[in-house]
Amino acid sequence: MKSKIGFRFWFYFRTGWMTYFAFIFSAINTLVVTYYLAIERVPFLIEIFPSFAHYVGVATIIGIPLLAAVGYTHYKRMPAYSSEVDIGIERNPYVFKLQPGWNQKVVFPMYRLLTIMLLKLSNNEKLNEDEVNEIKKVLADIENLSQGGWINKPKGMV
Repeated sequence: MKSKIGFRFWFYFRTGWMTYFAFIFSAINTLVVTYYLAIERVPFLIEIFPSFAHYVGVATIIGIPLLAAVGYTHYKRMPAYSSEVDIGIERNPYVFKLQPGWNQKVVFPMYRLLTIMLLKLSNNEKLNEDEVNEIKKVLADIENLSQGGWINKPKGMV
């Protein structure tokens, strides 16, 4: 965790910058630049947009639905998003290893125990005491999870 603190900070910084600051700043910048450098200098456009507030209102009414449609098209209709997901999956280490959390602490131990039980049943063997205790622990964890409990709290959770 300590060795990753710089990368975690960088991730949070980029998320805050992209999602909030850069998005809002670029929207305001685009509106100001297009109005004061383009619309204000063209006489027939000044008749359509007599003030900056009129321009912002019209741009908002047209821009928000238009950009939502572009976003929808990006996710649903174009191969761009599926390519992004492909790249994310290629780089995600948890595609090829067990995820921490309930998968690692409950599901796969249960699979392991079920496999042991099947092997023992097929060989007409009985479970030993350690295996029975392990099954009871997994059952208790499953019960805890099914009631909304935690197996291990993730880092940073209180």
